[in-house]
Amino acid sequence: MDDSIFQHPARIAAVRVDGAKHTRRSFLHSLIYPHLARQPATFEQVLRATRDIGHYLAETDLFHAVTARLEPSGEPSAREGDVEVVFSAREKGRFFLKTATEVGNSEGTASATGRIRNAFGGAETLEANVAVGTKTRRSFNGAFSAPLSATLDTRGELSVFALDRDNSYYNSSTEALRGVKAVVRRGSLPAGQHEIGYEAVLRHIGSLTPTASISVREAAGHTVKSSIFHSWSLHTRNGTITGTQGFRAKLRHEFAGLGGDALFYKVEAEGHAIREVLSGVHLSLSAAGGILNSLNGPSYMSDRFQLGGPTSVRMFRANAMGPQDGADYVGGDVFWAAGASVISNLPGKAHWPIKTHLFVNAGQLEPLRPSTNTFRDNVLASVSSPSISAGVGLIYTFDPIRLEINFGVPIAARKSDGFRRGLQAGMGIEFL
Repeated sequence: MDDSIFQHPARIAAVRVDGAKHTRRSFLHSLIYPHLARQPATFEQVLRATRDIGHYLAETDLFHAVTARLEPSGEPSAREGDVEVVFSAREKGRFFLKTATEVGNSEGTASATGRIRNAFGGAETLEANVAVGTKTRRSFNGAFSAPLSATLDTRGELSVFALDRDNSYYNSSTEALRGVKAVVRRGSLPAGQHEIGYEAVLRHIGSLTPTASISVREAAGHTVKSSIFHSWSLHTRNGTITGTQGFRAKLRHEFAGLGGDALFYKVEAEGHAIREVLSGVHLSLSAAGGILNSLNGPSYMSDRFQLGGPTSVRMFRANAMGPQDGADYVGGDVFWAAGASVISNLPGKAHWPIKTHLFVNAGQLEPLRPSTNTFRDNVLASVSSPSISAGVGLIYTFDPIRLEINFGVPIAARKSDGFRRGLQAGMGIEFL
């Protein structure tokens, strides 16, 4: 083909989207107009603008497929080279309902989810989820989200949520949360996604068991958290669960004190990297840490970190590490955790979803004691006496869930840590 054809004068006289029955014309105009405002003047520029418009139509996630064709403009005032761009699209179903039984992060749940896609014709989504489970006894989340920019890389979300959680297996109590949240997200995970928002939550610790410790009894009752937060996430792995190359990172910080009882600054960071070191053998490295600095006396139990469990520091019971009062684990203000795993295919079965792994985990959880120790002393106390475990196991992946059955032992543990020897099973989404 003669390349000079791409330099012939051409102009987009009109754009039409066929098949967008439930999508507002004003929303389509907001996607299309920025590409026409640049006034393509050659056939090559017309093709580029057509490609870009098609990309954004596909990015709305409203259509099964989007195809484009160019037609000569039929307008009486059309000039030579004027074309009309016609997109043929087929909208996805607007209504979605799903019921499911799920197991993840050491919890089983039964849930129902309803969703309305393109609720008001501008790529808005209305979604509601209700669930009952073994640890989170009841939960509800209702959210409304919509794009905030023509490039679709900024999205806003308003949500209300409620949950009742049974913490008696480590804390002799239950916890109820009722809250609202407003969030603005920008960017994409492969390039880095920012999230900034506001959250207001009414928390209630109650239903204490007869053996509840003094710390749990003092924490019982209502508290209110009103906070702003920001998080940054990056994900370059070639799979969420079965990824064999790349890394994941997340940083989140939160300030509470815009009214309510809680007044603190909290920061958390986590990262994971995996790469192939031999054919069929991968090295996985993970790390996480966080600090909660209460600005009005001791921190509230609802805000503290918890550590331990099959998806956290393996060979320790779930949330059974760190500060303890009687039989209750009351959480801490400083934590860190690190893990290394060597993951291998079964011999001759590289395509199987079952893998073997060797692992070493370490971590610790501490309270902050500003009255007796400096901040540096508190951090050093956490790092200098880690709890460590090691073992071997099998990994079975069925997206988006990962199941592990491990045999291991604690190598080092504090007297208060709830450790276990032998077999331990865990199911979840993210593992140390």
